[in-house]
Amino acid sequence: MTDTNTSNLCERIICTQFGPLTGKVASVLLHRGRLPVPQIIRFSGLKPRTVRASILVLVQHNIMWHAQSEVDGEVLEVNTEECLMRLRYGQYVWQTEQLYGKAAAEIVQVIMDNGKLRSPDIISQLSIYDPVKGPTVYKQALHKLVDATYLKPSTVLSHVSPRDKRIQYEAEETAKISGFPTAKELRQAKETAEARLRREEEEAEKVGMIIENAAKERFNDCAGVPRTPLIRIHIIEYATDPTSLASIATHISEDDDLAPGLALSSSKKPSEMALIKDYCGILASADNPTPTGRATSFISLAGSKVQIEFEIIRTRLRRRILEAVTRERHGDDGVRILGLLLDTGKLDEKQISKVGMMAPKDVRPLLTAMAADSLISLQEVPKSADRNPARTFFLWYVDLQKAYTVLTSNLYKNAV
Repeated sequence: MTDTNTSNLCERIICTQFGPLTGKVASVLLHRGRLPVPQIIRFSGLKPRTVRASILVLVQHNIMWHAQSEVDGEVLEVNTEECLMRLRYGQYVWQTEQLYGKAAAEIVQVIMDNGKLRSPDIISQLSIYDPVKGPTVYKQALHKLVDATYLKPSTVLSHVSPRDKRIQYEAEETAKISGFPTAKELRQAKETAEARLRREEEEAEKVGMIIENAAKERFNDCAGVPRTPLIRIHIIEYATDPTSLASIATHISEDDDLAPGLALSSSKKPSEMALIKDYCGILASADNPTPTGRATSFISLAGSKVQIEFEIIRTRLRRRILEAVTRERHGDDGVRILGLLLDTGKLDEKQISKVGMMAPKDVRPLLTAMAADSLISLQEVPKSADRNPARTFFLWYVDLQKAYTVLTSNLYKNAV
């Protein structure tokens, strides 16, 4: 089950887009958790025919998952992430039109309005006003969207909750352990299960993101030039394998002048391939082959092969949001403490004051305030079994998962 704020926001979204009856069915699942159909009918107080029709609508729009329970048989669960994504549908249509034209945007709009559709149904519905040229135009646009993985086929796996698969995979990995499993073996089993689930999701969805602005902000406008074709190549080629510098070069327009973004040592202009390689070296932080340098990179560069590091970029962007919220609520001193704990790990109050070069009288209330906002957390390490506070270390650290969860919950609360 999700938290109250998320559930309320999802309920409002479903009520607005699908009506109050469907919203009531979703509300039962959002606030009570997964349930079989008879219990949904009972708790909603609606007619069985109405409940089944509402379930079909939600499944059609990928807002509801199926699961098999040993006790209750088939149960249903609301896909809250998919529901919350519906708030961004306008942005998806706009982005599609910018990348692939009006016809592609109309296809995305139709699918968002109707849920899962077959290709002939999409084309026939959109070609009603132009039955001669329309089918050809929309077929080409549909082909582009499928090639770019903006559209993906609906399979049985896409209707199963990832949580169920994660539990199943963890149980399978744990069963392979002989004897009583240790904490390390359990952690390895969990990591293996996560990797297996992630691999399945990547193979099923293969999505790409537009992150060109982050490179422009850090370096210059020219640094973003090779990023766009690189991202587009990853989208088209399903984002799993590295691409080559030659492939990037073929997608750069003749009007794009890459030279002004670099400080060239000679008056002779280098070749376009040399400039692309220099930019990729900058984006890969090739001049700083350390963990710190890798954490600030956008891509990885191995010879002539390039790959976008989406996970590194995602981590960095999420940290930027966390720092922005901390600065808004607790000023620059709060950001200093946050960065210190993120980079160093767990520290006590005296160490934070000393390393952060802040007065002890200012550190203590700031730590308390930041902990109240769940931006940082406190770890107690007792010296003795009686857990006497006088013989206990109190270490401050940043629990990123907790901090991100609280920030997300606050956003959902504001949206409601």
